[in-house]
Amino acid sequence: MLSSFIKNLSILKKFLFINLLVFVFFSSLTIVYLIGIQPNLINKKTSNHIQIINNTIEHIRRLQIQFNEDDIRKFLFSTRFLFQNLDRVLIFDSDFNLIGDTDTLDLDPRSFSQRLEIIEMDILSDDIKSKEKKIGKFKKEDSTFLNDILINYSKSADFGKPFTFTQESYDQFLLITIKNVNDGKINIGFLAITEKANDIRTAINERKIFIIRTAIVVALVILIFSFVLNRYFLKPIKILVNYTRSIKEKNKKILNIQTIKNRNDELGVLSNSLDEMTNELHKRINNAENFSTDLVHEIRNPLASLKSASEIISETEDKSQRDKLVNIVSQDVTRIERLITDYSQMLKDELAITKEKMKKLDLKLIANSVVDDFNSIYNSKRGIKIVLKTNSSKDCVILGIENRIEQIIANLLDNSISFSEDNQTIDVVLTEDKDENIILKVIDEGEGFKEKDTNKIFKRFYSNRPKMFGEHSGLGLNIVKNLVELHNGTISASNNTDQKGAKIEITFPKI
Repeated sequence: MLSSFIKNLSILKKFLFINLLVFVFFSSLTIVYLIGIQPNLINKKTSNHIQIINNTIEHIRRLQIQFNEDDIRKFLFSTRFLFQNLDRVLIFDSDFNLIGDTDTLDLDPRSFSQRLEIIEMDILSDDIKSKEKKIGKFKKEDSTFLNDILINYSKSADFGKPFTFTQESYDQFLLITIKNVNDGKINIGFLAITEKANDIRTAINERKIFIIRTAIVVALVILIFSFVLNRYFLKPIKILVNYTRSIKEKNKKILNIQTIKNRNDELGVLSNSLDEMTNELHKRINNAENFSTDLVHEIRNPLASLKSASEIISETEDKSQRDKLVNIVSQDVTRIERLITDYSQMLKDELAITKEKMKKLDLKLIANSVVDDFNSIYNSKRGIKIVLKTNSSKDCVILGIENRIEQIIANLLDNSISFSEDNQTIDVVLTEDKDENIILKVIDEGEGFKEKDTNKIFKRFYSNRPKMFGEHSGLGLNIVKNLVELHNGTISASNNTDQKGAKIEITFPKI
């Protein structure tokens, strides 16, 4: 249930929600820690109280102290070293009457208490005596409070064991420990120790303040990080999502992602890749649409001719005229078949190219293999000789797809052969320019290009072969041009200046 809920949240909401869960978890642990810290601190002081109480009871038993005010007062004076770290010690008899209180000794100049300076007995003023009355009244109220505690303690199941409790007010935190005193047989009284434990409250408050400050700092860090995450990461990603969605929905208003593209981080690389991919898809879609339009146009002409010939042929009785019409029909069918076959092969090639990877190739070895294959076919058939010429012994290494490079050379040779007479020579020349780019030239001895603008020959379905109507679709050189551009190369065509024939030149970039 929780996982499905988180899946439906945005990245920012997921981040905040998970941080909230972690924050609540650690807050719970902190509360448990704060709840447990006070008892731990109290236990440390309580153990000291118990040790003092046990030592005091041992002294009372050993000295056989009677539980009356005079003996207890003497005992407190004689054993004052036991209580030097305590604020107050009270002793009660078995009837819960207060018979000894170290606070009443604070008015005595021989007192051990640290809260009043020691003064001589003969300068004890009336003011101090008046304070004694006030303090005595205060102590009486305290003893009444302790009486109730002692009565409940004497009736409880924990009677005989040390009992500790706290009393807290706005300005102090008291820790009180009580225990009964027995002479080995019966209970003869009670002993109570009180200590101001404000340090416990201070320690707890310091921890609380530290935790609260830490929580505030963590919350601020989370908010700042959330802002940075949203501003510099999630918002650009959302823009890219909307950008792709607008393209998918063919929205006329395309979002501008130039700001994201200018970034030097991974999102900038991603946006540039996405934009390049989008432009490439648009280019392919436009090429496919243009190609389909051109194909329909090219097929329409032979179809119209085929339709006219088929209508006339049934009405013609002249055999020579019928043979002529049948030949036209055959040529039109051949051209349509050729167009569809080449178009289908071109689509297959484009799909294969997207899956193939480029690697380092020796163009000399590939050219030599293709030249040998063509020589074995056309040298014996038409006497056409294809010669591979290289101007250096170095390897002509390029980055490319091997079967596509073979296709480029084969299409160029096929085109040159179609314009060459029997027993002519075609040169395949490999050289390097001053920038060490690899130059591939295919030079024939045919009739050359009749077009003033030789760039026309690389257009789709362009063919200037009146003697071979229907045998070529006009896609060969266009495929070559696309493959050359795929390899980041350039291609150009021209007529030979020093001899008859044409020349096609391809430049492959160095690696």
